[in-house]
Amino acid sequence: MTSPTALPAGFRAHAGSIGIKDATADFTVVASERPAVAVGMYTKSRFAGCSVRLSREATNDQQLSAIAVVSKNANVATGPEGEANAREIVEAVAHHLEVDANDVAIASTGVIGRQYPMDLVRNHLETLGAESAWEIRDADSVATAIMTTDTHPKVASAEVASEGGAAARIVGVAKGVGMIEPDMATMLTFIFTDAEIAPTELDPIVRRVIDRTFNAVSIDTDTSTSDTAIVMASGEAGAVDLRAFEAAMHAVALELTKMIASDGEGAETLIEVRVDTARDTDQARRVAKVIVNSPLVKTAVHGADPNWGRVAMAIGKCSDDLDIDQDIVAIRFGTTEVYPTLLEEQALEELSGYLAGDEVLIHVSLGIGDGEFTAYGCDLTDGYVRINADYTT
Repeated sequence: MTSPTALPAGFRAHAGSIGIKDATADFTVVASERPAVAVGMYTKSRFAGCSVRLSREATNDQQLSAIAVVSKNANVATGPEGEANAREIVEAVAHHLEVDANDVAIASTGVIGRQYPMDLVRNHLETLGAESAWEIRDADSVATAIMTTDTHPKVASAEVASEGGAAARIVGVAKGVGMIEPDMATMLTFIFTDAEIAPTELDPIVRRVIDRTFNAVSIDTDTSTSDTAIVMASGEAGAVDLRAFEAAMHAVALELTKMIASDGEGAETLIEVRVDTARDTDQARRVAKVIVNSPLVKTAVHGADPNWGRVAMAIGKCSDDLDIDQDIVAIRFGTTEVYPTLLEEQALEELSGYLAGDEVLIHVSLGIGDGEFTAYGCDLTDGYVRINADYTT
């Protein structure tokens, strides 16, 4: 059994059950022992939830003392009452931590259109006054408390040397398995580090990392109303080399991204779509996303059917990219080229064994320029249909 992943220096947490849906953990707070540098990115959805709006305000000055998360209720489309309830949670957390409420962010995930059960919420918030409520130092408890239909908690970590010689740590948690086609960040993800880094340095790093990781994942083409990504830096470990720090943060975010993709609702196979030799990164991104989002590609992978024609069809949907020429495009499953090289029936049947694995790479070369992008997704199964057909019942 693996040991829990400790939070970086300067952070402590609370996790427990409000009882929103059942007795499992559904509420957590991660607090910095001193105001932390913070960067937040949020959904562009026009139906963004109350929590997203409040957290945008909280991270506007790039400083946070805590993040509170409620799971199993999204608090979206709940009007003035929903916003007042979210503010009440923020103010209660700030009160117990003795920090400014403007420095507390809140995230929420779960069913849309339902008010928080505030009597239960208030009962739980009262427990935050006990010192014993803040004894959690591991990220696994935090990751468990933010789950909805996830099958397991998602935690990743990395280290980078600080200028003082000690190792600065980066620890990330995430949730999300459905309603995922990020349009800025992703689902819910929180990354904590004890590295000392200025807001002007952290902000562009976070945006570059998210663009290549969380913004590269898609389960079902649906952008959540609650997407939130927040990074907090306590500064306890001292300054770090920025390039090394970005590489370590990218490794953490990419590991979480792959966990999300492979844990997609009902998923059995992680699909990685790599597009290279595109005109530019934007074109590579479009092509990779149209492939990973295709229901026909997803079902072909689920059935271990090496039907490369479905990949060709998906590429062809990029009809505004007039420089895509089918005569110079190459399509591969893993390392095996299936177009323009046309495999014999026996070879295609052998390729089914590769597609039956836990991870499948679809590699497309456009033959135009040096742009490249990799997207991550999963197969489409009857399990996805059942989970979402029965989601609120």
